[in-house]
Formats: sequence, structure tokens, C-alpha cells
Amino acid sequence: MTHLPHLISDLALILGAGALVTLIFKWLKQPLVLGYIIAGFLVGPNVPIMPTVIEEENIRILAELGVIFLLFSLGLEFSFKKLIKVGGSSSITAVFEVVFMVLLGYGTGKVLGWSNMDSLFLGGILSISSTTIIIRAFEELGVKTQRFASLVFGVLIVEDLVAIVLMVLLSTLAVSRQFSGNEMMFSILKLIFFLVIWFVSGIFFIPTILRATKRLLSEETLLIVSIALCLLMVVLANRAGFSPALGAFIMGSILAETTKAEKIEHLVKPVKDLFGAIFFISVGMLIDPAMLVNYAGPIVLISVITIAGKIFSTACGALLSGQSLQTSVQAGFSLAQIGEFSFIIATLGLTLNVTSGFLYPIAVAVSAVTTLTTPFFINSSHGVYRKLTQLLPQKLQQAITNYSSETRTATVTSDWKMILRANGINIVLLSIILLSVVLVSEQYILTLALRYINNEAIAKPLIAFTTLVIMAPFLWGLAIKNIYPDYYLRQTPEKRHLGPLVGFRILRLGLAAFFVAFLLYRFFYFNVAIIITVCILVILIGFSKKVQRFYNRLELRFNDNLNQREIAEAKNNKEELAPWDARIVRVKVQSDSSCVGHTLDELRWREKLGINIVMIKRGDRQISVPNKNERLFPDDDIYILGTDFQINRLQVTIRPLKDPAPSNGNDTEMVLRQLPVNIHSPLIGVNIRDSGIKEKIKGLVVGIERDGDRILNPESDLRFQGGDSVFIVGDQKYIAGLEEI
Repeated sequence: MTHLPHLISDLALILGAGALVTLIFKWLKQPLVLGYIIAGFLVGPNVPIMPTVIEEENIRILAELGVIFLLFSLGLEFSFKKLIKVGGSSSITAVFEVVFMVLLGYGTGKVLGWSNMDSLFLGGILSISSTTIIIRAFEELGVKTQRFASLVFGVLIVEDLVAIVLMVLLSTLAVSRQFSGNEMMFSILKLIFFLVIWFVSGIFFIPTILRATKRLLSEETLLIVSIALCLLMVVLANRAGFSPALGAFIMGSILAETTKAEKIEHLVKPVKDLFGAIFFISVGMLIDPAMLVNYAGPIVLISVITIAGKIFSTACGALLSGQSLQTSVQAGFSLAQIGEFSFIIATLGLTLNVTSGFLYPIAVAVSAVTTLTTPFFINSSHGVYRKLTQLLPQKLQQAITNYSSETRTATVTSDWKMILRANGINIVLLSIILLSVVLVSEQYILTLALRYINNEAIAKPLIAFTTLVIMAPFLWGLAIKNIYPDYYLRQTPEKRHLGPLVGFRILRLGLAAFFVAFLLYRFFYFNVAIIITVCILVILIGFSKKVQRFYNRLELRFNDNLNQREIAEAKNNKEELAPWDARIVRVKVQSDSSCVGHTLDELRWREKLGINIVMIKRGDRQISVPNKNERLFPDDDIYILGTDFQINRLQVTIRPLKDPAPSNGNDTEMVLRQLPVNIHSPLIGVNIRDSGIKEKIKGLVVGIERDGDRILNPESDLRFQGGDSVFIVGDQKYIAGLEEI
């Protein structure tokens, strides 16, 4: 009779138990994650009356695969553009909540007499909320479309990224066994370095490969290619000294920028569900009932602290970011739990042998308690808000409302801010690329070359020359390329910002010289490196046109890959109304733009892209809130209200698009403001058309929030009601007068 491997019988046991228990939990309408944990507890070594697994080591390996595929799927849903899209409000809320909970968890551990490492990992465990539990609860309660839900989703996105950083920092502390500021800073810089390199190279190569092989990519081959890329990045992350989960997350976020993202996510979901189930079952297998009894007091205490701390910190963070009291309270009550990332952090502590055995089951127990209370707290959040409005002083509530209105102002992005940001991004990205090329050349390419070329005097110059050829386009981009060249030409005659601009140019030239000298110094003597560096910079300037063309092709390929989803959607003309978070951007209409000569009604940008044209500046003439028959002409400056995503889509639609025009100091300042309609307002009962907002203050009503619902781009016959929050775009000086009314 053929011998059956223990792995197969163990899988039959744990998956059978998981299937049975989760069917019961599905019937009870409880989270499946808890069902998996209970199934693992039943088949674990601590329940002798039930069959148990024979080879636990095999299950642990499969559980590690579960973590990898969970993080890979999370990366597919993440997208770095999505992080930018969530805006400052979600970021401020998430960072405030995470920092508060890490400190609160650490303090709680010290009060309980735990070690520094146990206390620190407890803080990390308590800081991250459960995406799975919250999404499931929102779906069952039907609140996904409410305003606070969008804030919660944004916070969860930022928390996922912060959790990755936390894992890296906790791993560093676990290895060193002591807090070292220098070592921690080195770990953060190392993380940033590898994140940029992996993301830039991944965006440059992977979408190109997928596009070139799209005819060969059936569902089966796409699944195999995706998992292969995921595991390859896992290996690279591990070789770089990071956790395998980080590599899986990075590859998922790279693939999230491709047009295949949804397809890959669909194909990988069964794999993620299978191995994810094994991971959560393995979590339950480590639960010791005796330990839960012994630590019942700390479990209750930490559960209460988790719920109270998350409600308080999230609500305070949301208020600090400019959210209303109602939104802040509802967001706080929604995030009052811990979940899957907490298990991963707890597992990290066990794997590194730096945490005590009791911390893991305590984390699981606290997760179970807070998961069960989540739907109750979400349901009760509105009632708590109503109670707070009765208890809080009226002056405090008015101060919160005023602060929220002031912080939700979108102003025109100035040319100077744009050039600062563009130069900063250019310097950081190209510096990291050049540094990576030098390090790879010295540590890997040269070592490999010396195996085949025994003469060092030949190998070193050959590898140095090859490396310089590879670096040449990036050196040109760092040292010579003009960022917004038309802006430079316009500003220089007027001597505006001339000093900082010259400083930027000197800094960029100095950095380029440093990287060339750094490379040559690694291969030759210092004096030789300096002489060759000067010669190379002169040659680089002399051949700048050829190098420029090659660099521009590289940059165009990268931008096309990065924006291929937006390009595809723009070509399909998918309609999308503007989300709430938006800003006003000035865009120059070039003579060869596709929109020249068309009226706004013909272009239908509001219907197709969700943006609003709030003003057109034509020479000395300013057309505020232009009507649909207004036609666009070359050199018009159009002021657009929209999100970064929507503005990018517009730029793709009207390519080629060049630099925005500079401000002359006398321009109208167009802003987006939120104005509450109080019970004494003369606007109550008046529709938007008859209110005179467009004529009197040169403004445009772009949204109304009423009883928690949002009305985007409302019709002109909609009447104002008491308690409305009206979002208006218009001239700052006129809106200020309306605020007084």
C-alpha cells in the first residue's frame, strides 16, 4: 500500500475543520477569520480530545505562504496612487492613531510588568485595524456610501503602509535588542532606498513585459507569471534583509499600476483564500486555553484599552485633519478593533524569538473580542454623536465647525510650489538610481568580471566605462535637464526666484559630479577620479542632445507605464464624477492641444472626467465660472477643480500639455470652500439658480452635503435646506463676504 505523506493528512484535517467551522460562522453571520482561528484551536496540540496535526513544521511553512499571498493581494488593492488620492485627512488621522496606539500599548505593557520588547510589540499589535472586518461590517450594515466610510477606507490604506514600516522597524529593534537612533535611521533610509529602486524598476519593466506578451497571457499563464513575480520579489526582499511579506506587498503594488491589476487580483484570490485560511488556522493552533485563563485579566484590560484608545485617537486625528465632529466620531467607532495585521506582527515576534509565549494568544483573544464588538460600535456611533452635541458647549462645536471649514480650502497650486516639488522628486529619484547603479557595478558586476578577466588593470576600466555609459542619461537628467523649462525662461528676465533656481542648478550639478567621482573613486585613486570626473562632465554637456533624446525616451516609457490605467480609461471615456477631496490647478492650453477651438459643451469634461472649469484667464481678461458656450483658445490659462487622478486623466486627454503660466501677482485667487447653511440663512428654500451665487460672487456650487449624503455637481433647481454644507468654488474675496452672511 502506498504511504500517504503526513502533509496531505494534515491538510485534510485542518481544511476539513476550517470548512466545518466556517460554515457555522457563515450561518451565524460572523467573520470567517474567527472561524478559522477556532478551527485551528480545535485541531491544535492543546485540545487532546480532537485529532491534531502530525508535522507542525510543514503547516508553519504553508502559513508563511499564506502571509505572503495575503500581503501580495493587499498590494494589488493598494497602489501608491491610491495613497496619494486619499489625501492629507486620512494620512493625518492614520498617523496620529498609529503613534498614539503604539505609545499606549507600550505603556500598558510596562504597567503590566512586561519586558520592553513585549511592550513594544504590543503597541504594534494594537495600532493596526482590520481591513477585512471593517469592509465586511460596512457591507452588512449598508454604510459604505456614507461620508465617514471614505475616511475610514483612506485610513486603512495608510495603516497598511505604516504596518509595513512598523514590521521593518520592529525587526531592526529585535535584532539589535536595543533602541539606537542611528541604526533606526539607517533602517528607514535603507527601506526608502530599496522601495524606490524596486518601484521604479518594476514600473519601467513589468508593464512593458505584460504589454508585449499580452497575446500569450491566458488566465493560466497570467496567474503563473504573477505568482512567479511575487515570489521573485520575496526572495529579493529577503536577500536585502527585509521580511518576505514586504517583497510580496511591493510586487502587488507594482502590478496594481498595470491594466491587468483587476484580472490578476481575480486570479490570485483563490490562492490567497486557500493559504490565508491555513495561516489563520495556524494562528488558532497556538492558542493555549490554560494561558488564556491565566491572562484573563490582561486580555480584558487590553481589549478595553484597545477599544477606548482607538475611538479616542482616531476621532482626535480626524478632528485635527479638519473633519466634522460627526465624521470623526463615526470613524473612531468604526476602527475600534485589531485584526489580520496584528496576527502577522505577533507572528514576527515569535519568529524572531523576541516576545514571550503569552503575547500571541493574548493578541488573538483581543482580536476576537474587538471583532465581535465592531458592528455594535458602528451602529451606535451616530447615537453617540447626537449625545455629544447635547453635552458639548455650543462654542466648542462652532469652533470645530469653523476649523473644519477653514482646513477644507483648496487653493491654486503656485508655480513656485510646483517647481520645488518637481526638483525635489527629480533629485531624490535620480540620486537613488545613480547610487544603486554604482553599488551594483562595484559589488556584483566587477566581482563577476574578475572571474573571467584575471587582469585587474583591464577589468576595472572596462567596468567603470560600462557603468558610466549606463549612468549617462540619468546624470543628464539630474544635472542638465530643465524642470519646467518654459517657466525658467519666463522667470529669469524678471529676476523672480532667480537665487533659489540657480541654487537648484548648482546643487544638481554638484550631485552629478559627486556620483561620477564616487564611482571612479571606488575603482581608481582619488586624484585620478577628480580629473576624470571633470572630463566626463564636459563630454556629457557636449553630447547632451544625444543623451537627452535617450533619457526622454526612458522617461516617456516610465510615465506611460505609470499612467497606463489612466490612459486606457481616458480612451474609453469612462464617466466619473469628482470625489470630495480636490484641488484647483492652473493648466496652460497649448496651440497644439486637442481642446483648442472647442466649447466647454463640446468637450464635456465635467461629464466625462468629473472636473470643473472654474475660471479661464485670457490675457488680461478673467472669465470666472465660464458658461458652456465658452470656447478655448491657445495660451488660455484654465483653472481646473479636480483630484490628482482626474487632472492626470485630463492631461492625457489633451496631450501634449506643457507648463502652467506664472502668476503675475494680480490674479484672482480661486478657492474651494465649505460653507454651512444655518437655520437663519436667507438661502433656505432658494434654489441654486435664484440664489445669485454665480453672478454675485463669481462662484460655482460643486457639491452639497445633506444629512450625511453627498450631492455632487447639483442641478441648478436644487433648493438649499437648513443644515446643508455647501461646497463653492469662487474668488476668495467674494466668498469671504458670503461667509459673513
